[in-house]
Amino acid sequence: AVVSTQSTGEIVEAGDPSCPVRIGSNVTVHCVGSLTSGMKKFWSTKDPGQQPFTFRAGVGQVIAGWDEGCMTMCKGERAKISMSGDKGYGPNGFQAWGIPPNAGLTFELTIIDIKHEQ
Repeated sequence: AVVSTQSTGEIVEAGDPSCPVRIGSNVTVHCVGSLTSGMKKFWSTKDPGQQPFTFRAGVGQVIAGWDEGCMTMCKGERAKISMSGDKGYGPNGFQAWGIPPNAGLTFELTIIDIKHEQ
């Protein structure tokens, strides 16, 4: 499914359509992040010492490509989301993780849990 002209998502494993991500949902994911060029991994929540990552969806707490990609997902779904640099870390990159300026990124996200605001 095409999310925008700069982000694309590909479902790897379907989730539960009765539990979709909504704006403001607290979403917990397992994630593997790689540079699209060369697919060099820069982060994984499954690496030793790491843990699943939780964020509020659709409110700008994470990079734009994640917000856009997650809004099409549901609980239990695993998807590969690719984005251009402007939907990732932009002109500054993220040097602490070795992400150069305007780098294209690919994330494999698995939605572990979704908690909707009451």
